[in-house]
Amino acid sequence: MTNYKIIFTGPVGAGKTTAISSICDRPPLSTDKIASDMTRDVKKTTTVACDYGTVRLNGGDCLHLYGTPGQERFDFMWDILVSGGIGLVLLLDNTRPNPFQDMDFFLDQFQDFINQTQIAIGVTQIDRKSAPCIDDYHNHLSKQGLTIPIFDVDARKRQDVSLLIKALLFSLDPGLIENND
Repeated sequence: MTNYKIIFTGPVGAGKTTAISSICDRPPLSTDKIASDMTRDVKKTTTVACDYGTVRLNGGDCLHLYGTPGQERFDFMWDILVSGGIGLVLLLDNTRPNPFQDMDFFLDQFQDFINQTQIAIGVTQIDRKSAPCIDDYHNHLSKQGLTIPIFDVDARKRQDVSLLIKALLFSLDPGLIENND
């Protein structure tokens, strides 16, 4: 049995807690607290330390999923959580004022980790705001010389989150998920 640690990150409200909840085998641990700052304009609660859940794969392997706080004031947790991780899932909320700025910020903040591992990006809320579209994200990344798997996802849907994780695992090692569909 092998254990793999995957980190979910992104801005407040992008769907990190929801994504981990939708894919885990049992209810995840969460450190959500009532939002007391400008976050309360986006949602009632916010993650202050991390979310944690597990997914058992065929053959007994286990994914350990850790969700970071989205607020920059909790960025000290980001360095703690990436330790031992094999990859990063970046979730972006398409309804935010500038999702490209969010993407660039998180790519920059996690650059060292990404350089040592891999990343997959999921864009949430495209059903609520269709622009920018996934091609716009690809074009933005391409202008920076980056090729990253990026998908339109609904963080509430297990199959969407599974697609993101599979893309991440495949980019790490195409044989890693071969028998874990």
